[in-house]
Amino acid sequence: MDGILPLWKEPGMTSHDCVFKLRKILQTKKIGHGGTLDPDVAGVLPIFIGKGTKVIEFLSDEGKVYEGEVTLGYSTTTEDFSGEVVQKKPVTEPLTKDQIDHAMVQFIGEITQIPPMYSAVKVAGKRLYEYARNNEEVKRPIRKVTIDSFTRISEPKWNEEQQTQSWNFQVHCGKGTYIRTLAVDLGEALGYPAHMSQLTRLASGGFTKEQAITLAQVATYKEAGTVDKYLLPIEFGVKNFEQVAISDALWSKVKNGMRLSAADFGLTQIPNQPIAIFYHEKVVSIYATYREDSDQLKPLKVIRNEWEDERN
Repeated sequence: MDGILPLWKEPGMTSHDCVFKLRKILQTKKIGHGGTLDPDVAGVLPIFIGKGTKVIEFLSDEGKVYEGEVTLGYSTTTEDFSGEVVQKKPVTEPLTKDQIDHAMVQFIGEITQIPPMYSAVKVAGKRLYEYARNNEEVKRPIRKVTIDSFTRISEPKWNEEQQTQSWNFQVHCGKGTYIRTLAVDLGEALGYPAHMSQLTRLASGGFTKEQAITLAQVATYKEAGTVDKYLLPIEFGVKNFEQVAISDALWSKVKNGMRLSAADFGLTQIPNQPIAIFYHEKVVSIYATYREDSDQLKPLKVIRNEWEDERN
């Protein structure tokens, strides 16, 4: 079984939990996921099966869409609602919509983020969450991320009794963005400790909520023998790449991972991005420039090299 499955991850399980369960349901070991989701977050989790695992790194560059809620008034260890409160500042008077919207606009474009301590980012060979669980301090790397849009999608709600203020937002962002950190940084810009109080991922890797199916549905479809209908082909993972169709003669070289020139692929100039090589309408390899001073291209990822097996 080869392909890509848009899964709807329900809250209460890790992304790895989903992979573990799918291996049992689909009775195959070669399964991976793209774009990790925190346990408390529901949403679209792209799953890669069989040879589909070879395009994970390419699909995960696609943008993501989230809807969530930010709450001002206190911050937490994990930057979301599940952590322990670390700082408080009562919201004694509600902020206006104009104040909120003006602050949110400032985060659109390329920004820098410091990953939360409770994250999977590695520093000196250890995950940040490992340091956090051991109460160890460590310098976190500064990362650049891209926010395409960041908008308020609900009226701000002021809780006079708890002295907090919350509103819902939608964000379109690039790879590597921490929405928890975005909520915290927004709060800081508004003068308050804050945390992300709810989050759902509506789109990831070109998949949307409408396409995604749950683990329970996967199990039902597998039992009925119809699960293949919900698998997208591996080719979906390289849909944004320049595509080059090759002949039978060139296939014998590509399948063996040979370096080839741009001219061999019928290109008039050296591509500055990886290209997807297709044979009989199936992606077989990803090629990229060998080095800057050369017109040679080398295989970045071989996806298929046993064509007869593919046709049988």
